[in-house]
Amino acid sequence: MIDLRQLTVLTEVCRAGSYSAAADSLGYTQPAISYHMRALERAVGVALTVKAGRGVRLTPAGHRLAERAQGVLAGLRDVENEFEALAARTRGRVRMSSVQSVSVAVLPAALARLGASRIEVEVELGQTASQDAYRLLDSGETDLAIVADDEPGEAAGEATGPAVTPLRRVPLLVDRRHVLLPRGHALAGRRSVHLADLSRERWILERDRERLLRRCAEAGFEPRVVTTTDDQATTLGLVGDGVGIALMDGLGLLPRCDPRVEPRPLDDWPRRHVCALLRPEAARVPAVAALLEALRAVAVEQSRDAA
Repeated sequence: MIDLRQLTVLTEVCRAGSYSAAADSLGYTQPAISYHMRALERAVGVALTVKAGRGVRLTPAGHRLAERAQGVLAGLRDVENEFEALAARTRGRVRMSSVQSVSVAVLPAALARLGASRIEVEVELGQTASQDAYRLLDSGETDLAIVADDEPGEAAGEATGPAVTPLRRVPLLVDRRHVLLPRGHALAGRRSVHLADLSRERWILERDRERLLRRCAEAGFEPRVVTTTDDQATTLGLVGDGVGIALMDGLGLLPRCDPRVEPRPLDDWPRRHVCALLRPEAARVPAVAALLEALRAVAVEQSRDAA
């Protein structure tokens, strides 16, 4: 049976004109070149070379086989190039969990960035509270989680949370809480607002409100709640119509701009640190690594724009 290495040796002997020159070109020893040529002649049953001075020349059969070999080797290189390109564009599937604001404000831009790259990523997205992300990562139900904490996160590297498995934490951005005011509100003229300034307002709150209620109590009041909703678009519409005020993270304001709503930073509220969490082995998966890099790039751009 003809071996591809034998065909490679034959084409190089044809080009170089001697076994020694072919050996130098291919990085073989001269005896190895002679061995492959003898094996090829046995495989095809005819002589392929004859001595010519200090070198060799191909017989008519040798020339014919060298021509065919060049075609075979060129075709093989084409196949290798094609499948290298296909491998680089292989669709990867990433199971991702994220807080809602990142899903809405960061992920679309990250996927658009990936669309121009050589790796196509299919994202299976679940909107998940930060405290649930550790369990999902530990159980293997998600590959990449985006979480948000009010306390400064650890630096990029190995980190542990409630999960058993050591996790890698990658900081993305720092977000700020805003109060949403109807256009023309008396406080809209300020650059920022304190929580105590909002004691007389009507409030539109999320279901998860314990932290807000605690901070309002510390500021000396209990908010008067008129509507409860977890949907950001609904919240913006209600504030725009003057139903009440609401709180929203800065990321939640990026994808949509309602001209009837005037957001102002809330001074006495901790900054929110948004990070990516993943198992160390997941970072070596091309699709996960590509998605994470796109998320980081978009986060940097949005942080720069907000500065």
